[in-house]
Amino acid sequence: MAISIRLPSDVEARLKNLAAVTGRSKTFYVTEAIREHLDDLEDLYLAEQRLIDIRAGRSKTHTLEEVERSLGLAD
Repeated sequence: MAISIRLPSDVEARLKNLAAVTGRSKTFYVTEAIREHLDDLEDLYLAEQRLIDIRAGRSKTHTLEEVERSLGLAD
């Protein structure tokens, strides 16, 4: 898949310099940056959705004590 993005000139300059110095492509570094942060973005989105569901009463929460009791770990 190919995508096109516009980068601020300072970011483009840094990326171009890094690619030139290391002999790797700009695409390599853009892909690495996306991979590095995609997990965090997905986690954030899912957490936000979970919070919305909890606040709307569509999802139930459990206390640590309830979880420990259900797993037979209670003191």
